[in-house]
Amino acid sequence: MKHLYFLLAILLFTACSKEETYGPLKLKDGQEVELIISHHYHSVGDEPLVMPHQTSPQLSLYDFTEREPGYSYRVKAKMSAYKGPQMQDGGPTDHLKFMEVISKEKYEGNESFDIELIRSYIPGGPQIMLFKEDGKYIFLDDIQLTYSDDEVEAQLEKIWKHQEERIENSKKQIATYPKWRSIRATVSHDPDNFGKAYLVQNVKFTEI
Repeated sequence: MKHLYFLLAILLFTACSKEETYGPLKLKDGQEVELIISHHYHSVGDEPLVMPHQTSPQLSLYDFTEREPGYSYRVKAKMSAYKGPQMQDGGPTDHLKFMEVISKEKYEGNESFDIELIRSYIPGGPQIMLFKEDGKYIFLDDIQLTYSDDEVEAQLEKIWKHQEERIENSKKQIATYPKWRSIRATVSHDPDNFGKAYLVQNVKFTEI
């Protein structure tokens, strides 16, 4: 009988040792982690960091809808492994699912950071993430881009005019890709509209 118990123990150990893990931190499906979320929302390199070592899990954080620019967060999340068929067009993937906010802190500094105004999506290809509404330039869906000099304003207007042209072409079912490979803006939090706007310091275009 003792040999049977020994065999069962070996089988159990083997099964446990083969449990699938995800990302460089080897997270298990359903494992809870604590994350640090930075104040520069939608910036280049914006990704959650796992505590306590502040290491990137190389996994996206889903469902954190209450995040605001200009605030740093500690949040709890859970590893969620995708169990369905593999997609070729950017379908569901392994990710971290937001659970709750542990703490929220307003950023008091003035450091600058970069945002990309052209992003690539599958399907769809590269897209310009700048729009104009009521005379205001909007990055993605909800962050206003303000400016302090005429040159920056002219650059933003140039981007928007090209975006307008692409929108009109799409209505005619004419595919038009951005005429730049990338557009990177250096920004900081706008003190006059904190949490709602980024103040653009300069814009750098990379030609195709």
